[in-house]
Amino acid sequence: MDADMSMKLLGTLENEKFTFGIEPAARRLAALQKLGRARLTSAAAVLRLHELLCFMRAYPDNQKVLKQCKQTMAAFGQRSDVQRFREELENSGIAGTAITYPFYAATAERLAQRWPQNLSIVWGQYENTALLDSQLQPMALWSETPGLDEMEVGAKKWLNELRGKQADGAFVARRLAEIYPDAFTFEIIFEQLRLTMQLEPSHDSPSRTHAAAPVKQTHFQTGPVRAQRPVIAEVLREQPRAIRELSRQEGQRYVEMARNAMVTRERDLDAFAYADANDVRLVEWEDGLTFVAMGLVPERRLMLESVYGFLTLRNGVPMGYVLNSALSGSAEIAYNVFDTFRGGEAGWIYGRVLATVKALFGVDSFTIYPYQLGHKNNEALESGAWWFYQKLGFRPRSTKVLALMKRELAAMKRTRGHRSSIATLRKLAAENVYYHEHEQRDDIIGLMKNDKVGLAVTRMIAKRFGGDRVLAERECHAEAIALLGKPRGLAGGCWFRRWAPLVTMLPRVASWSVAERKALLEVIIKKGSRRESDFVHAFDQHRKLRKAIAQLSRRLSSAVPGE
Repeated sequence: MDADMSMKLLGTLENEKFTFGIEPAARRLAALQKLGRARLTSAAAVLRLHELLCFMRAYPDNQKVLKQCKQTMAAFGQRSDVQRFREELENSGIAGTAITYPFYAATAERLAQRWPQNLSIVWGQYENTALLDSQLQPMALWSETPGLDEMEVGAKKWLNELRGKQADGAFVARRLAEIYPDAFTFEIIFEQLRLTMQLEPSHDSPSRTHAAAPVKQTHFQTGPVRAQRPVIAEVLREQPRAIRELSRQEGQRYVEMARNAMVTRERDLDAFAYADANDVRLVEWEDGLTFVAMGLVPERRLMLESVYGFLTLRNGVPMGYVLNSALSGSAEIAYNVFDTFRGGEAGWIYGRVLATVKALFGVDSFTIYPYQLGHKNNEALESGAWWFYQKLGFRPRSTKVLALMKRELAAMKRTRGHRSSIATLRKLAAENVYYHEHEQRDDIIGLMKNDKVGLAVTRMIAKRFGGDRVLAERECHAEAIALLGKPRGLAGGCWFRRWAPLVTMLPRVASWSVAERKALLEVIIKKGSRRESDFVHAFDQHRKLRKAIAQLSRRLSSAVPGE
C-alpha cells in the first residue's frame, strides 16, 4: 500500500472515531486489515495508528473489529515501521520502544527488580555527579574501598565496574534500597540524585500497546457515545452494578497495571507507586466501565485524609485515572483522561467517578482543587477545565471569584461566542470549587485546614517538650494509652503511636465518655487496617472527634510557622 493510501485510511479512521453503526464498523474493519499490513512512512503515522487501535480496543464495534484490533496490536512492537522509527517513538509507550524518565524511588526500584538488565542511567542528562560519587562507597563492600579511594575515575566508570550483569541504573536503585532499608530514607537519598533513567523494551516490559485486563464480557459500541453533560444530582442517586473485593494476588495484578500505565506516560503517582494489593476493589458500571480503587499501604497513609487512586478501565483498557482524598463526608477529586480517549465520554465518566466516591466513602460534598482548574496548569487553562466543572454545578466559595464568574456569565449572555481569556481563567482557578449534594457546610476538605492541625502539634511539642521529639513521642504515647487503652495489632500500634500527640491535644478529650474514647481508639486502629476507607467511615461517625479536629484546625490564625 502506498503512503497516500495509508494516510487516507488513517484520516478516515480519525474522522469516524466517535461514529458507530453497521457501515462505520465495516469501513473500520477494512481499514484495519489494510493498515495492519502497511508499512507507514513516519513516526507520526505509526503513533496515529497506535492511538486508534488503543481507542478501538476500548470501544470495539463488534467481535470482528475487536479480533482484528487485538491481532494488529499483538504484533505491533515487531512492525518494521516501529523498529525503523524507534528513537522518534521513545516515550510513546508503544511496545518495542524505550521509556526515558526521572522515575521516583519506588518505581525505579520496582523496574530494577523486574528488568535489571534494561534500566540504565542517561548520562547525557545527568549533572549531579558529585552527589552520586558520595554514594559510591556505601554501595561498595568495605574491601572494595581502597580502589574507590585511590582511583579517581568518576561515578560512571566505577558503576560500570560495580554493576556486574545489571544495567547501571538497576544497580543503583537496587543497591541503595539494600543499604537504606528504611523506605523513607531510601526515597530521600535516591531522589536527591535526580537520575534520569531509560527502560529498554523487552517482550514483557510496560507498554500501552498490551495494557488490558481480562474481562468476562466485552461491551460493543453500536451507537453514539454519551457526550452529554451529566446531571450530578441524578448521578449521585445511582449505584454501581457491583463492588468486588479482590484477593491480594488479583489486586497485585491491577496495581502493576496502574503503575505501568504511569510509566508508559512519563508520570509517577504515589497513589499507585505505594498502592496496597490488599486494598483493591473493582467498581463496575455499565457498558464495560470499571474503576479499580486502590488504597495506600498503611505506612504511607496520610495522618487524616484517606487517599485512594482509581484506574479507569473500559473493556479492560486503561483510559485514565482518579485521585481521591476523603474525610468528614467530603472528597477532593482529581480527574484525568488519557489523551487517546479525550473528546468522548469524559463528562459521563466523571459523573460515575462522583457516584463511585459516594458509594465507597459515603460522602455528600465534593471539591476540586486549583491545580485541576488551571492554577499553574496550562493544559487545564487551555482546555477550559474551570467551566467544565462550573457547568456540572461546582461553585467557588470565594466572593471575589463568585463575582468574576457572574461577570463572565453576563458577558456570555450579551455576546454570543464569548470565551474567558487565559488571564480570567487564571483568576477563576485560584480557589477551590465545591458541589454539595445536600446543604452547604464548612467542615469539609478544602475548607478544613489540616495543616493547622499539624502546626498545632508542632507548637505543642515545642512548648511542652522543648522540641525533644523522642521525649514527646514517649510521653504522648503513654498519655494516649492512659486515655484510650492499648491498641491491638502491629499496624494499629504504629498508627496509635503516630496519632498519640494529636490525641493528647484534642479539646476536653479526658472528659469524653468511656464509649467515646473507645470509639476513638477504634478510629485510630482502622487507619492501619486493611481498608483505609473503614477509617473514613469510623471517623465520620465519631461526631466529637470531627468537632475536635475542626476546632484544632480553626485554633491558629495562620498555618505559617512564625506568624
